[in-house]
Amino acid sequence: MQAINFLLDFAFDTILMILIVRVWLQLVRADFYNPLSQFVVKVSNPLVIPFRKIIPGFGGVDVATIVLAFIVASLKFVLIPLINGAGINIVSALILGALYLIKQTGILLFIIMLIMALMSWVVQGYNPTQVIFQQLTDPVLRPIRNIVPIIGGLDLSILAAFLLLNVINILLSGWIPYWAML
Repeated sequence: MQAINFLLDFAFDTILMILIVRVWLQLVRADFYNPLSQFVVKVSNPLVIPFRKIIPGFGGVDVATIVLAFIVASLKFVLIPLINGAGINIVSALILGALYLIKQTGILLFIIMLIMALMSWVVQGYNPTQVIFQQLTDPVLRPIRNIVPIIGGLDLSILAAFLLLNVINILLSGWIPYWAML
């Protein structure tokens, strides 16, 4: 049963992360022709296109993908307990799904910035993945770079963002029940 739980958890998290990245790519107006962007769009299209027929975008925001991400996050808290024989509380699943969607977005931001930091040490020259990651994180890192300057070619904005994300996570763990367990 643990293997099934692990695989379901992995499947839900993977689908959720791809949907989050899709919305994020659209919000920052990232390069659509980048191979990583193309991958995200092609993988998520079978799920997103049927929802777009029902739910239109609003103000340049892909509402259908956001709703789909919320449904996927909430389904995780319905299906996994159901498979394990626990009772289902739809209201709790919806609340946990919304919180989980927010937390996964922060975790994804953390992972992308970590990969960016590692790539900055290894990658020489142009790399399409690095370009997309910079486009994704620039709205978060730009205000930090205005406060924390680049010192001798060393960009400390990612370190400051890591600290800020961890502080936010700790504060939310104290304010929101179940945040730490998500």
